[in-house]
Amino acid sequence: MSVVKMLKIESDKNLIRLIGVLDKNTIPDIYFLKEKKNLIIDLKEIKNIDYEGALFLIEISKSNKLINMSSSVKEIYDFVGSTLKDLNIPAPPDIFTQTKDYVLKIIDAIKENTLNFLLFFGEFIYFLIFLITHPWKFRFKETAAVMVKAGAGALPIVGLTSFLVGVVMAYQGAVQLSKFGANIFIVDMLDISMFREIAPLISAIVVAGRSASSFSAEIGVMKLTEEIDAMKTLGFEPFWFIVIPRVVAMMIAMPLIVFFADMIGVFGGMIISFIDLNIGFDMFLERTKEVLALKHVFIGLGKAPFFGTVIALIGTYRGLQVRNSTQDIGKYTTKSVVNAIFWVIALDSLFSIILAKLGI
Repeated sequence: MSVVKMLKIESDKNLIRLIGVLDKNTIPDIYFLKEKKNLIIDLKEIKNIDYEGALFLIEISKSNKLINMSSSVKEIYDFVGSTLKDLNIPAPPDIFTQTKDYVLKIIDAIKENTLNFLLFFGEFIYFLIFLITHPWKFRFKETAAVMVKAGAGALPIVGLTSFLVGVVMAYQGAVQLSKFGANIFIVDMLDISMFREIAPLISAIVVAGRSASSFSAEIGVMKLTEEIDAMKTLGFEPFWFIVIPRVVAMMIAMPLIVFFADMIGVFGGMIISFIDLNIGFDMFLERTKEVLALKHVFIGLGKAPFFGTVIALIGTYRGLQVRNSTQDIGKYTTKSVVNAIFWVIALDSLFSIILAKLGI
């Protein structure tokens, strides 16, 4: 038996007798009971409890049995228990439940986004067929304006990026090839990789960051200012005026941007080849004629319209998702850039696998 303050504890095997007052001051003396299970706790000699004492009894009653509770103690005990039921505080989920809920939320979000995008893509296919069958209704001025803004406007940053990538590739290649006296093979490496893979991918990533965000922000603002609703009220189809010109413009502009990136990237490599490997421009061009097959050029240019289509579709799709908040513009603009870059890289990987399987 032990006595602490106003609370006594008597124990006999699985039987615990509490004697005295159970309140916030005496709870620490019996706090160890929270770790015990299958005990019988006799409360006959408990004269009084406060709110904290009642909470403690409710907690230990989950794994132990309370007996001989006096009417005054039971009244407080039941009152505190009823307030907890009214609060309806759920028990915190375990780590497995949290993980399961999180995974299910991700799956539901993927399903919803996939379905919405498929509906959007189906609408695009419908209007594309309509464009093919009704070419005289195509909006040439709007498409040309997008080509100038998203295509020609992207040339400086695409050119600078491609030039620097060409310089880096040539410099790193020169360091390795010079060890084996195979300086001239820098041309093979640079030409084939630049025309076939590097320039299309770099151009698409730069344009995705530049144009996809621009499309999303422009369309998002149009939704906030209710311009799109006004178009519908006047009987105009927003998809025809907003989405189709941008997609067609990017389909046409991307091959031109990629070809420009090819030239600038190879030029950057030529400069480093001349400086580090003493390969003159005339020798570089002669070697290019020998090793650069047209298929590499056409493969790189052939990817470009697909990249442009993906960038424009994602940019316009995310812009149309903006609702009635300015925060949505930043949210969906960010998503459009991330999604466009991801799908450009994924599409390029798919092309690489298919071409490798075909032996091209």
